[in-house]
Amino acid sequence: MFRVGILTVSDKGSRGERVDTTHLALREAMEGGPYQVVAYEIVPDEPPLIKKVLRLWADREGLDLILTNGGTGLAPRDRTPEATREVLEREVPGLSELIRLKGLEKTPMAALSRGVAGVRGKTLIVNLPGSPKGARESLEALLPILPHALSLLTGKPWREGHHE
Repeated sequence: MFRVGILTVSDKGSRGERVDTTHLALREAMEGGPYQVVAYEIVPDEPPLIKKVLRLWADREGLDLILTNGGTGLAPRDRTPEATREVLEREVPGLSELIRLKGLEKTPMAALSRGVAGVRGKTLIVNLPGSPKGARESLEALLPILPHALSLLTGKPWREGHHE
């Protein structure tokens, strides 16, 4: 099983003014796969807080996959990609390109996403949109390749139909 953290980036969510349903959509999309969500947190759109959680989960907790949601658009406080880039050691642009490509099949608004993906240590970090529908569709675009990518990165064995 791959250990997953879900980080919701939302000013309103962090203040309790909005219920975070996006993390539920992401959990549901991963059901039946080789994933176990072991960490979840909501932070405001503040780069220092985003970076702190990403570093903690990657470095200390050793999570295999961190999915962020929110803060990837054009609003003035949307800074998740910038915060993520500062903690990454290597970017994996093909993942964000795939997310945008699949998203464009459903809405032209997908072109406005600035999400990034990359590696810190043995942790894959992927920025997803903040809406439940957008986040789920983005994750679903990656699900066919995520187990292989995570197996290569972490060294944990995995093959189709056999989860170790």
